[in-house]
Amino acid sequence: MPVSNAGEQSEAARDGALHGLKVVDLSRVLGGPFCTQILADHGADVIKLEPPGGDETRTWGPPFIEGVAAYFSGLNRNKQGVAIDLATDNGREILLALLEDADVFVENFKPGTLERWGLGYDDVLAKRFPALVHCAISGFGASGPMGGLPGYDAVIQAMGGLMSVNGEAAGEPLRVGVPIVDMVTGLNAALGILMALHERRDSGRGQSLDVSLYDCGVSVLHPHLANYFANAKVPARSGNAHPNIAPYDTYATGADPIFLAVGNNGQFARLCELLGTPELANDPRFADNRCRCAHRHELKQALEARLAAHGAAELAPRLIGAGVPCGPVQDVAAVVNHPHTRHRELVAEIGEYRGTASPIKLSRTPATYRRPPPNLGGDSRAVLTSLGIDEATQQRLIEAGVVKI
Repeated sequence: MPVSNAGEQSEAARDGALHGLKVVDLSRVLGGPFCTQILADHGADVIKLEPPGGDETRTWGPPFIEGVAAYFSGLNRNKQGVAIDLATDNGREILLALLEDADVFVENFKPGTLERWGLGYDDVLAKRFPALVHCAISGFGASGPMGGLPGYDAVIQAMGGLMSVNGEAAGEPLRVGVPIVDMVTGLNAALGILMALHERRDSGRGQSLDVSLYDCGVSVLHPHLANYFANAKVPARSGNAHPNIAPYDTYATGADPIFLAVGNNGQFARLCELLGTPELANDPRFADNRCRCAHRHELKQALEARLAAHGAAELAPRLIGAGVPCGPVQDVAAVVNHPHTRHRELVAEIGEYRGTASPIKLSRTPATYRRPPPNLGGDSRAVLTSLGIDEATQQRLIEAGVVKI
């Protein structure tokens, strides 16, 4: 079943593992919002500040849900939404007021932006808020030959080598079909924030994190970088085949394709037995993984000759049940409707909202889903009131365009 607000949960479970953590989120697009949604799902109080025009992903559709792109909705639940013009002195004063009791400050402005606003980490924030953990997410970092330049996921996929190893051997380099660089950047940012918070328990001091898309894109080039360091050979595209393992590829069956991920000799022997061709396991060409990689073309032909008598839907459960890693190639609708997706509670629901649930499962303090993604400026008044700003002042700020509701 989808995950929803469960009233039966204990107070600790409802609070979440990060209850009491205040996060001020000035990030937009994907990496930063994904990071802060991870923290929010696990109980952090996340206040998302957007410019009066909003996070640009609000317009990245279709599809739209009540005028807001699904792209935005998938990354911004469990957050309070405030719209403030930080290009104004009053807007920056509100930000500083929010940081007074904040634990974490996440932003992905172009490097140098905070400094131009008189809010640089070293010169201002670290001195005024010594316990604050500041996380700066950028395309290439602030220094170096490309320091300060803008970066987007697909650009980093191209420059960082991912496209060079993705695609068919005889085809063109391809972008991975999901924004993998942005996603892993968000994960690394969340991980780094938690490391800094852990260290703060002993030192009492915050620190600044420098998390770049370029670094994160290069970091996921495994095993290709490891192989290159070992043999100095530039890796080529190999379609769905693994460069180090065979059989590890999509294989044609009598119906839909199946993906086999056979990682050792025992799994290979079981595969051959279940396909009614045990002699393949004893063939010298396929005696071990090194031999199978050297003869992967012949191996694929031999396996597909046997797979032709089966369909992926009926064969995959039998193979994986016998310990042979494999699976049918499913589309998104099939994934959403799969019984195991429901069992693992991977769809979060908050009223009419549906989103991808947190994959981080803690036994006592699981993720909870408390707020749908905020309307632009939807919580501006509530947040300003919490800062002690009276209604008359709020109205003046709204009329001046500093705050949007």
